[in-house]
Amino acid sequence: MSQRLVYFNGELISESEARISIFDCALMFGDMVFEMTRSFNQKPYRLRQHLNRLYKSMRYAEIDCGLTIDQMEDATHQTIEANLPALDNLDFQIMHDVTRGGLSLYENIIREGTAPIVSINIFPLVRHVGDLASQYKTGSHFVVTSQQSVPSRYIDPKAKNRSRIFYKIANLQANRMEEGAMALLTDEHGFITEGTSSNVFVVKNGEVFTPKPHNILRGISRQTCLELLIKKNIPVHQTDIDSYDVHSADEAWWTSTTICMIPITQFNFQPIGNGKPGPIYQNLLEAWSTEVGIDISNQANRYAKLSEVWSP
Repeated sequence: MSQRLVYFNGELISESEARISIFDCALMFGDMVFEMTRSFNQKPYRLRQHLNRLYKSMRYAEIDCGLTIDQMEDATHQTIEANLPALDNLDFQIMHDVTRGGLSLYENIIREGTAPIVSINIFPLVRHVGDLASQYKTGSHFVVTSQQSVPSRYIDPKAKNRSRIFYKIANLQANRMEEGAMALLTDEHGFITEGTSSNVFVVKNGEVFTPKPHNILRGISRQTCLELLIKKNIPVHQTDIDSYDVHSADEAWWTSTTICMIPITQFNFQPIGNGKPGPIYQNLLEAWSTEVGIDISNQANRYAKLSEVWSP
């Protein structure tokens, strides 16, 4: 099989050679922005929306990567085409990473210099979705952690960046509460914000509620759900949600790029609704699958079986 290639500042190099300096700002400060897009039938899904957010993040972080958004999009398609022989017809992630570059203090010893570094990597989604395949039917367990979201007045979560140690701490806390439990963050007032790399929705009496967009990453998958709900004439509200609202919900789900949407059937060790995926969730997942031409949960099941023998 052909080897995967990474776009690295204008060149395609082997994945194993794609490295940055230990003196890069990404390592020294977590000073970088990124985007994760996925494919369906090996075609990137909502790529331009992801790139628009990437460029907004760069503007927020004051990083000029030296490429226009059109040039970045062209480079992305070229990288995908170069990697298709190595992907064995699998769907994949598209990861855009943009670092500020090396610290000028070390400029004489940094091989790639101190200018911003742009990399684009392509990686099969076998483990991303296969590892969570069972949860499309059983659902996930979310718990509120003591680690809260960082207020947007300090660092704005709408800019997708790698300064995310608070996400990791929340994940560790959740896993100590129950192995496999997923963290749900709150703001300073106790209102639900987001998961670690996910957005959340709850349903009550046939209406859908999701946190306001000011203290969260405005997920592309979140936006897809909002659009599908509007198409189906299902009332949806962006509003303050607290733990009581989640406990009393009829159903709930979380969204993220790789998995699209997975039900939440347990919250803080108690079932949500009847403890099973709800009808609105199932309705939206079916509509999403129709839109992309793939049965999303069935693909996850196929990848779960493949992951038993698959090696990256």
